[in-house]
Amino acid sequence: MIKNSFIPVISQKKEEENTGSVEFQVFNFTNKIRKLTSHFELHPKDYLSQRGLRKILGKRKRLLSYLSKKNQIRYKKLINQLDIRDSQIR
Repeated sequence: MIKNSFIPVISQKKEEENTGSVEFQVFNFTNKIRKLTSHFELHPKDYLSQRGLRKILGKRKRLLSYLSKKNQIRYKKLINQLDIRDSQIR
């Protein structure tokens, strides 16, 4: 049920942008994070998936840090578009 809600947005993004771009990768990681957090509401003791979530969070954090150092305007636009918090540590 949740998986279907993300598919149209991803397919639109694939047509518009390069799949290797930082924005697209952060977008995909954010969707995976949102899916996993909803998964934990039903399965709170799924520790293996929690480890996977922490790994994805770290990857997204590193990509956002890279983007904020390279292009602050694209970084701010992406943060506002995905509605995620601005990282305090860069």
